[in-house]
Amino acid sequence: MIKSVSIGEELVITTGNKVGLLADIAQMLANQGINIESALGYESGNTAKLMIVTNANLAILGELKKKKYKSVKETEVVVVELENKPGALKVVTTELGKAGIDIKYLYVTSPSPSVSGSHMVIQTSDNEKAMALLSKYVNSKA
Repeated sequence: MIKSVSIGEELVITTGNKVGLLADIAQMLANQGINIESALGYESGNTAKLMIVTNANLAILGELKKKKYKSVKETEVVVVELENKPGALKVVTTELGKAGIDIKYLYVTSPSPSVSGSHMVIQTSDNEKAMALLSKYVNSKA
């Protein structure tokens, strides 16, 4: 059920919450030809937090900081490609739980039915251990 596992980098942008924030960042990325592979955004009061995995974080990191986005950092995450079928998330969460690895947060893109996989981004208490553990299940029927 797990197709691949790797360590990746996620851009974490913390800024004032305003209408059009994600549109502005998406436009900046599009202008640079950078694809957003996964994204999570939420607001907490007057603050917005965006976590974005792209195909070229370093190319946009400096530009984001030069603009009005002063709090931008890269964070290590585990990127898991899953088969798009029932039970795939269960395998990941069960194995991490049995190993005592805490999931800090995760988000998953679930594609259209014609696409065969999902893209999961996980922040854990031990990303290296999580990657090594989940790698054992790549291409298995577990």
